[in-house]
Amino acid sequence: MVIVPSKIDPRVRRTRQMLFQAFEDLLGEKNFEQISVQDISERSTLNRATFYDHFTDKFALLEAMMGERFSTLIEARMAGSAGTCEASLRQLILATCDFLAEVAAGCQKNQRQFEPFVESQVKAILYEFLLGGLKSYKAKNAELKAMMVSWAIAGAALQWSRKRKTSADQLADAVLPTIHTALEAGK
Repeated sequence: MVIVPSKIDPRVRRTRQMLFQAFEDLLGEKNFEQISVQDISERSTLNRATFYDHFTDKFALLEAMMGERFSTLIEARMAGSAGTCEASLRQLILATCDFLAEVAAGCQKNQRQFEPFVESQVKAILYEFLLGGLKSYKAKNAELKAMMVSWAIAGAALQWSRKRKTSADQLADAVLPTIHTALEAGK
């Protein structure tokens, strides 16, 4: 479950941001395996106990950091949608492309091992977002539809992020009709 940053106590949000920033800085300098909780704590100027108050380990920190960033991008994109299902789906595809482009830009070559983790997180966040929308409209087979569409969006956006032969808008135009049809099937 992704926690929306604006609904967190400001002190918790500030602490989490300090940990995220320290971790991101360290990822720019070292391999993930080389980074310890002690490194993150020292860089953030917080103690290890504070780290463990928020996260069980560096994997949980990575998951939370990605979840929060992706959720923020989705929220920002959705604020710009026209309110129709198709417009919202388009913004969801574009938010996914934005996030994957951001991850790719921030990753060093030695950080490629994150790709399966990123893919898994993207699918999970998309699934939860879509499932919430489908359930609110009382769609039949909501779980199945959310799963299929989350995988379709994630797969198309991941492939796009590797090759970048088209723009994100062109990808959204190409993928949108199929995804919309999948969601509309059997209402």
